[in-house]
Amino acid sequence: MGISIISGDITEQRVDAIVNAANSSLMGGGGVDGAIHRRGGPAILQECKQLRASQYANGLPTGKAVATTAGNLPARWVIHTVGPVYSPTEDRSELLASSYRESLAVADNLGADSIAFPAVSAGVYGWPAVSAARIALETVESAASSIADIRFVLLSPEVLDAFRNVSER
Repeated sequence: MGISIISGDITEQRVDAIVNAANSSLMGGGGVDGAIHRRGGPAILQECKQLRASQYANGLPTGKAVATTAGNLPARWVIHTVGPVYSPTEDRSELLASSYRESLAVADNLGADSIAFPAVSAGVYGWPAVSAARIALETVESAASSIADIRFVLLSPEVLDAFRNVSER
């Protein structure tokens, strides 16, 4: 397993699977979610609608993951995961770790050899960058996964620095 931390736009990654920091509705949104839906095109939204009509009538639960086509993205699949909203009064770390574990499990089941992650919950969901980086890296490093190429693709300089600093410890 090779883990890399890079600055960039996740929608430009040529990997088997791109992870989407989705909201539970699976209908697109802001940040990474909106960018993936815009660049990937209507095929992603169509499959998300089918998932909502069948398995996830109430939305995708926090900490879970599900795959769809990648549409026009340079990937085979998008793995949608719902991270928790940060709370200073309630420890939701296990839900954030679950988002990473579940995404890797879905990717393994699909036969993916490469995957690109954003910093789940570290954007509009308010998770502090250093804590988000620690949870993400520890979870991925300890996961039982056969994926050879794992990338954290980060757009925010603050989040990129946090991931790089945590990985050097």
